[in-house]
Amino acid sequence: MIKRIYYFYAALVGFFGLFLLMMGWHTVLAPSDQFPVALMLIVSVTPMLFPFRGLLDANLKSCTWMSYISLIYFTHGCIEAYANPDERLLALLEVLLSLLLCFGAGMYVYKAEKK
Repeated sequence: MIKRIYYFYAALVGFFGLFLLMMGWHTVLAPSDQFPVALMLIVSVTPMLFPFRGLLDANLKSCTWMSYISLIYFTHGCIEAYANPDERLLALLEVLLSLLLCFGAGMYVYKAEKK
């Protein structure tokens, strides 16, 4: 049986990986030619920052919201992987990290409620 704390660690790895990916994607790896970098960072990073403090404190409600928010990044990654072949690798990494965050946070909450 996997301990509950390991799901929390998986959620943290997914969060920080996704955060760094979004920061790097829009600044260094593949910046947009059509939109300013600051706008892309505000749109892509800000939703993750709302429940960030609660996630670090392992608050169950914040972990639940972080799991919901990660589905936005999953959807974005799937659409980008399909529509933009030049950035397909970054998009698939976004899908992987968002799923790690979603299932890690979700299973952490599930195990806490089951206790």
